[in-house]
Amino acid sequence: MEQKTFSGNYGGALQKPVQSGFTAFSTAADVIKGIDLTGITAIVTGGYAGIGLETVKTFVGAGAKVVVPARDIQKAAKNLEGISNVTIEQMDLMDPASIDAFAGKFLLTGSSLHLLINNAGIMWVPLQRDARGYESQLATNHLGHFQLTLRLWPALKKAGNARVVNVSSYGHQMAPFNFEDPNFERRDYDTLSGYGQSKTANNLFALELDQRGKDVGVRAFSLHPGSVNGTDLGRVAPVELFQQMGTHDADGKIFPEVARKLKTIPQGAATTVWCATSPQLDGLGGLYCENADVAELDEGNIGQNYDDPFTLRGVKSYSLDADNARRLWKLSEELTGLKFAAK
Repeated sequence: MEQKTFSGNYGGALQKPVQSGFTAFSTAADVIKGIDLTGITAIVTGGYAGIGLETVKTFVGAGAKVVVPARDIQKAAKNLEGISNVTIEQMDLMDPASIDAFAGKFLLTGSSLHLLINNAGIMWVPLQRDARGYESQLATNHLGHFQLTLRLWPALKKAGNARVVNVSSYGHQMAPFNFEDPNFERRDYDTLSGYGQSKTANNLFALELDQRGKDVGVRAFSLHPGSVNGTDLGRVAPVELFQQMGTHDADGKIFPEVARKLKTIPQGAATTVWCATSPQLDGLGGLYCENADVAELDEGNIGQNYDDPFTLRGVKSYSLDADNARRLWKLSEELTGLKFAAK
């Protein structure tokens, strides 16, 4: 992948579609066509279910070696059975010690890390806290991946041309990041707000990581995979939330007309694979993507309707704001006890 002149995406300065030629219906197989990943090493969190598993299969099919850190080793082994060039290791994003152990073991191999896909996540769960007292969606979706990325930094830097991809969501539009009370210690818990701020954090993290990593060849992206059928992401969400959004009927069943508009898993993985591998993104970074292209800024110009998932698109400017990105980085260092040194 050739490096081009850098220009930053603070404030969404570069947040415009590049006319990739792909669409919401493109699959991971479509976007990887013609791309050779021989000699590439990737880590995919949550790479044993849903779009994470599809991402792993696509990378391996293109020649990459993939490491899958897993909280549930047995489930991972079963779902990844028969796929070559995949290594499964223990890791729990809610457990800082296990993140350090996983990253330390990887660094001991001396391998370069070309692709880090921060894919794992939880959604719309009841209030839970990790051992530090941090709210679980923030801890899993953002802080765990922040810690993992910083611990793996030597291997990313060693690659000389690496990409970090944060699987975010349109859900970032549900809430900006609440810097005053990110862990719901002084406000009533609202699971949608908790999820929304964790996804906003994914975008801000990619934005700031790209600024800090570009000079050593590490670029970062965030993305919305689309509304995908067949994943287990919303498995513990109360059905009332789906009914509230108009996607499910009184019996808790998804409306057929809504189901028909959901992406398949291969379509849902397409944007992840595109962000990780596309030469169309060479020299770019800090971008929020969707439908295998760069997303539009949503400044009230996009009409969204929850019963039509294809209208759920665009990125809010608060999740690409330079001050928010720097502030979140500082807070993340404080909450994890880590200090980042790019070089």
